[in-house]
Amino acid sequence: MNWLALDIGGANLKVADGKGFTAEHPYALWQDPAQLHHAIAQILSTSPPTRAIAITMTGELADCYPTRHEGVRQILHQVEQGIGDRMLIVYRIGGDFVNATEAARDPYTVAASNWHALATWASRQLPPTHNGIVIDIGSTTTDVIPITKENVCSIGHTDTERLTSSELVYTGVRRTPIAALVSCLPYQGQLCGVARETFATTSDVYLTLNKIKENSDDCATADGRPATREAAHNRIARMLCLDGEQLTTDDCHKIATSVMESQIKLIDHAIAQVLNRQQNPPLTALVSGSGEFLARLILQRSAPEMRILSISEQSNLPDSQCAPAHAVAVLAQERSE
Repeated sequence: MNWLALDIGGANLKVADGKGFTAEHPYALWQDPAQLHHAIAQILSTSPPTRAIAITMTGELADCYPTRHEGVRQILHQVEQGIGDRMLIVYRIGGDFVNATEAARDPYTVAASNWHALATWASRQLPPTHNGIVIDIGSTTTDVIPITKENVCSIGHTDTERLTSSELVYTGVRRTPIAALVSCLPYQGQLCGVARETFATTSDVYLTLNKIKENSDDCATADGRPATREAAHNRIARMLCLDGEQLTTDDCHKIATSVMESQIKLIDHAIAQVLNRQQNPPLTALVSGSGEFLARLILQRSAPEMRILSISEQSNLPDSQCAPAHAVAVLAQERSE
């Protein structure tokens, strides 16, 4: 049986078959949760044919749902509508799969479960006796997951527990508001307080620094204008209550660098917290996500002795942004065998 896996987030839907096919589709779940089934049906129409679907989710936290419990229930309902008569199973944090009825009955075991699937699958990329750490930096969040001898050994399981243990950092390379990372920014040789408004996000930072590619078709930005460097310049200017023409290219680059350094400190602190709890320091870091470049930079600075491997380079995974979906597809296939 061939499986297709969906990773249903609040801003993106990711799909993979575990055999080399991956795709990412922007979908602002919080804006139109009732149309999720249409988006899923469209994704399946352009994906490899299958009669079996496995899902994992983080979208239940979207504020369109009154509770996470209700978010899980509604997402499951939308998925069932979108996949038609295909078989459906749901990944649980415990490492197994259940049907939709069982998932709805015990929603907190399937909520925010994609990190566990990713770490379970990624751990196999290491030699059996090695300790490691998975660092997945996405558009919205960062996962820091310790692995010991092919076992996920995280302290936290829920989002709240993982935030407390620094195994989850709620920051990413696209959607984090700049004002959530800094209180002031360099401007014309001095520091200027920022507008505490969502005028710009980290996608503008990394567009400015040429760390992510421009995409004029992508308007999932702070102001709804394209994800281009020119538009990013204007959005960053607004953080200091300026128009784009009032901010030089040099000052814009300094601002972007300052924000990046603040985000690096935040993530690096979390990595240090996790590493300090390990009895045997990990020899290898497995990195993935749209912010893989940032994970590499942090580790090269703070842990130069550690071997860094891209998850996508260790398997038939062409796009590490879809690593959790790929992991769920592989684990579902193993279950059926």
